[in-house]
Amino acid sequence: MPNPVVVITGASRGIGLAVTQSLLKELNANVVTISRTRTPELSQLIEEHKQSLLTIECDITDEPALQSAITRGKDHFGQIDGLILNAATLDSMGRIDNPDISLDDWKRHFDVNFFSLITTIRASLPALRESKGRIVFVSSGAATGGIHGWGAYNASKAAMNSLSRTLANEEPSIVSLAIAPGRVDTVMQTILRDSGAAHMTATDHKNFVDAFNEGILVNPHDVGYVIAGLSLRAPLSLSGQFVRWDNEECKDFRRK
Repeated sequence: MPNPVVVITGASRGIGLAVTQSLLKELNANVVTISRTRTPELSQLIEEHKQSLLTIECDITDEPALQSAITRGKDHFGQIDGLILNAATLDSMGRIDNPDISLDDWKRHFDVNFFSLITTIRASLPALRESKGRIVFVSSGAATGGIHGWGAYNASKAAMNSLSRTLANEEPSIVSLAIAPGRVDTVMQTILRDSGAAHMTATDHKNFVDAFNEGILVNPHDVGYVIAGLSLRAPLSLSGQFVRWDNEECKDFRRK
């Protein structure tokens, strides 16, 4: 059998890069990455995995370009077995009544965090139906929370979870699940520590600073390995669910 093929958006850094590394180096998968930029780390992976990695630079809010990227990935490897929807933005932070954050700012946020999901899913579904594949939505605890100043992000992640549940019902042969990766040691956490105080409550901001100082942020390579495994082996029993990466449901997907 040919190696499985996984498409991942937002793969140039952080969790997405860690997932890509696990798929290539530990799980023997072929990978199609779709991201707006190509970081030095991603470029290094290209050099190391010329036959099993296809990188496509694409603005995921550009519907025709994103559709073309999915088609190109499918044509290159001949199949799609997994789809990981990881691309996201936290901008713009601020209260819902903040006059400096326009409705267009909210729409741009949803273009990245939600509407791009629909484009990616629609373009990938024919191949995923053939393979009886898996879709992993990289969500957040924000989907069920309500952190002050995160209105757009909270809402977009809640919408993501709803989309995953609906897709699980509409496509019963495809596993669709949303996963909360926890507070991962990525650039997003750095941004929150450096500039989040202007938009969040003092208590919320302190929680993020303390998590870093106490060394309890999640290693992206640990959660990345779980997400990578779920994209290849998640059972139908998880379809439609929202799970934390370190909960019992994901125990079999963690490193031994």
